[in-house]
Amino acid sequence: MQWLSWDLNLKTRLIGETLFNLLFWMYFPFLTLHFSDTFGKNVAGLLMTVPPIMSMIGNLFGGYLADRFGRRYVMLSGAFLQAGMFVLFAFSLSSWIDYLAFIGIGLGKAVYSPASSAMVADLTSEKDRRRIFATFVTAMNIGAVLGPALGAIFFFQYRSELLWTCALVTFLYSIAIWFNVRETLPQSIKSSVASIHLPSVMKEQWQSYAVILRDKAFAIYIFAGMLITMAIVQLDLFLAVYVKEFVPAQPLLSWNAWSLSLSSTEIFGWMVGISGLLFVLCALPVTKWFENWSDRNVFLLSSSLFGVGMFLVGFTTNAWLLFGCVVIFTVGEVMRTPVEQSFVSKYAPEHARGQYMGAANLQYSLGRFLAPVTVILSEWIMPIGVFGFILFCSLLSAVLYGKLFQIVQKRESSHSS
Repeated sequence: MQWLSWDLNLKTRLIGETLFNLLFWMYFPFLTLHFSDTFGKNVAGLLMTVPPIMSMIGNLFGGYLADRFGRRYVMLSGAFLQAGMFVLFAFSLSSWIDYLAFIGIGLGKAVYSPASSAMVADLTSEKDRRRIFATFVTAMNIGAVLGPALGAIFFFQYRSELLWTCALVTFLYSIAIWFNVRETLPQSIKSSVASIHLPSVMKEQWQSYAVILRDKAFAIYIFAGMLITMAIVQLDLFLAVYVKEFVPAQPLLSWNAWSLSLSSTEIFGWMVGISGLLFVLCALPVTKWFENWSDRNVFLLSSSLFGVGMFLVGFTTNAWLLFGCVVIFTVGEVMRTPVEQSFVSKYAPEHARGQYMGAANLQYSLGRFLAPVTVILSEWIMPIGVFGFILFCSLLSAVLYGKLFQIVQKRESSHSS
C-alpha cells in the first residue's frame, strides 16, 4: 500500500505524529539534566520514576475509553491535553510546575497511544498492517535521530521558543484531528457517553482489564515483551555504563598523518546514532523482507538476534566490532516493532481492541521500570555476567513467545473443529 493511497485519517496522523515526535525528542532527552540541576540528582532520580507509572495508567485508561467512546474522542483528548501542558510549561516560572507539565504531557501521550494504534487496525487489512505500522515507526525514529541533535541547541538556548513551538504544533495537530479524522469505532460497539458515570467507568475498566490479564496467552505475551523490553532498554542504561568504563579512546580511521579518534563517550554516541539511523533506513525494508514470515518466527528470531548481538558486546572494546554488534541487535529490534502491534490487533476481539492495545503497553512500562536492575548487578558481577543476564532475558522471551503461539494454535484448532 502506497502512502498516497492511504485513508485520510492515516495521512493526517502520519504527518502530525512525525512533527510531534521530532519536537518531543528535542526536549525529552534533556529533562533529566534540567531536573537534576534544579532538584539534585537523588530527587530527580525519584521524580523520573513517576512518568512510567503515569504512562501505565494513561495507556490502560486510554485503551478503555477508546473502546467505549471512540478512537477520535480519545485522540483529541490526549492531543489537547498535551497542547495545554506545553502552554503551562512555556509560561512556568517554577521547576515544580515544569515537572507537573512534563507529567501532564506524558499522560496525554499515553492516553492518545492505544486509540491511535487501534485506529490503524480499524482502517487496514491484515496483509497491509505490518507495513503501515512500520511506516509509523520509521516516522517516529526520524524524530528520535534528528531531535536530540537539534534539542542540544534549542532546549538550552531557546527553551521558551521550543516549548511554544511544541504547543502550537500540538494544537494545530489537534485541530487537524478535529476536522480531518473520522471515527472508526465499529458501530456495533459504540456506547453513549451520557449514560456513563465515573464510578461505573472505573469499575468497568477494572473488570475489563482483569478479564484481559486472566487471558493466559496474552499474559504470556506481556511477560515475554517485558523481558525483551528490559534487554532493549539497556542501550540507554548498562551499555552506556559499559562503554564509558571499559571502552578506551581509540582511533577510528587513519590515513598517513591524519586520524579520526573517538573518546569512549563519543563511541557510545556513535552507537546510539547508528542504531537510530538503522531504524529510520531499515524499518520498511526489513518489514518487507519478513512479510511472509509468521508472527511466531519473527518474534523468536528477533528476541534471539537482539540477545546475541547485545551479548557479543561484552567480548570486545574495539569500536568497529561494537558498531557491528549494534547492527545485529538493532536489526533484531527493528524486526519486532511493527509485528507487535499487528499481532495485538489480530489477537484482540474487535469490541476490545483499544483495551488490548493499552494493556499491551504494560510490557514497555514494566520493562523500563525493571531495566535498571542491570546497573545494580554491575556493582557485583563482571560485565560479561551482566550481558549474560541480558542474553538470558532475551532467550527466555523467545521461549515464552514459542509457548504463546502453541496456545494460540491450540485455540484455533479447537475453534475450527
